[in-house]
Amino acid sequence: MGWFSKSTDGFFLSTTTPPGIDLGQYLGVVNGEAIIGANIFRDMFSSVRDVVGGRAGGYERALAGARDAAIEGLIEAAKAMGANGVIGIDFDYEVMGEANGMMMVAVSGTAVKLG
Repeated sequence: MGWFSKSTDGFFLSTTTPPGIDLGQYLGVVNGEAIIGANIFRDMFSSVRDVVGGRAGGYERALAGARDAAIEGLIEAAKAMGANGVIGIDFDYEVMGEANGMMMVAVSGTAVKLG
């Protein structure tokens, strides 16, 4: 199928425009961002994981939190435009900082008013 939909308090999010959805009005592009910093303990344990293998749970939890914060920012921006949904959402990830110690999660999409 290739589409993701998540409903939050009646607000519709989707990576595509699913069949059967009545799009009343396109309102414009919206986005949300979150930047997380890696801390020394998470870095230390991820170094051990690099050697012995396995998943870096601390990083995964931090990244999931940043993704959720970016989505919240996206929804707030869309609601400010009068939207009740965002379609075509896309996530981007970027490593930042002098020592690559931070990661940015950005999400964007088109704010819509569903019919």
